Amino acid sequence: MSTHTTEPTGSSEPAEGAERHGGLPLAALLALATAVFVTSLTETLPAGVLPAMSADLGVGESAMGQSVTVYAIGTAVTAIPLSAATAGWRRKRLLLTAMAGFAAANTVTAVSTDYSLTMAARFVAGVAAGLAWALLAGYARRLAPAHLQGRAIAIVMTGIPVALSLGVPAGTFLGEVLGWRVTFTLMTVLAVALLGWIAAGVPDQPGQRRGAAGRIPVLRVLTVPGVTPILFVTLVFVLAHTILYTYIATFLDGLGMGGSTDLVLLVFGVASLAGIWFVGARIDRRLRALTLASALLVAVSAALLAVPADSPALVYASVALWGLGWGGAPTLLQTAVTDAGGDSADAAQAALVTLWNAAMAGGGVAGGVLLDHLGTGSLPWSALLLLIPVVVVVARGQGFPAGGER
Repeated sequence: MSTHTTEPTGSSEPAEGAERHGGLPLAALLALATAVFVTSLTETLPAGVLPAMSADLGVGESAMGQSVTVYAIGTAVTAIPLSAATAGWRRKRLLLTAMAGFAAANTVTAVSTDYSLTMAARFVAGVAAGLAWALLAGYARRLAPAHLQGRAIAIVMTGIPVALSLGVPAGTFLGEVLGWRVTFTLMTVLAVALLGWIAAGVPDQPGQRRGAAGRIPVLRVLTVPGVTPILFVTLVFVLAHTILYTYIATFLDGLGMGGSTDLVLLVFGVASLAGIWFVGARIDRRLRALTLASALLVAVSAALLAVPADSPALVYASVALWGLGWGGAPTLLQTAVTDAGGDSADAAQAALVTLWNAAMAGGGVAGGVLLDHLGTGSLPWSALLLLIPVVVVVARGQGFPAGGER
């Protein structure tokens, strides 16, 4: 465990054990990956059990879809101020606080019979996510040797596709068999177990001294070359994804495949795992090409889903392409903004977390409006239109270096 007390949060200096052995501290990184899993699953779980939640709480599906929106709002409005307020906290203490917040919020969600209380609990969960997401990528980098920091982030980010490939389908299945409340109860159990794992197995890292060098206001990081295009891509890419993903159960209902939601999400998640594995092996050499491929795959998937077709096979193929493209996107965008941010990496990460969750919130709202006024068929078309500028900006290259430029 490091005993330094003056190291900036954005430092890339590895944890002592990792540096000494020249490898990755896998147990610690897997604990951080599990934290990512908890945050991702807590955020997206309503997508798989949306009809059951809306029926149980007595609201429409578009209203229940705002449970994803309010979570994202909680993260978006608190990530930057909380990151600044807790900059001096030791990293383990901060992560434990965030995981305790998830345990509390999921407990309330599991037992609540009131829509307003459920939404308040979801907002608290989003605040906890703001704490966690602002520190996880930087924490992972600092636990790894310099030449393996990109891979360390990729390992930690596997929590996202695992949540999508295993967590959401399993939660959907449990929601259908035992009720959606059981799923949220199990999330509390997982968060409590993770608290013990982090306390026992993750090396601590210091926070940042007040006024430490390299700490700059978040708005100033927008002037750092390459950061603004990455943040634009993040905002629009996540918005496109969220518009469709939040209402995937309702979209499938419209195709007569409502009973296959868990299987469709499983296909999506398994493809996401393949995507992040592919990205993790090549990200240090092909950042721009991989990001471009990611956006194009999701765009092709949206185009296929937008075409009316009575073909479950086409739906599964489209969702597989979607997962393959989306799986590596968080790792690609976090790595790109960290590299572009340089000494201002923490501020860049806080900005990315804020915009990511603003897009999640916007996607939930926009998807609900589209669903109410234009029907489920409008969701993939909207995603496709949004992805066009994403592809253009990535292809131009600013902020997304080609091979050999990182």
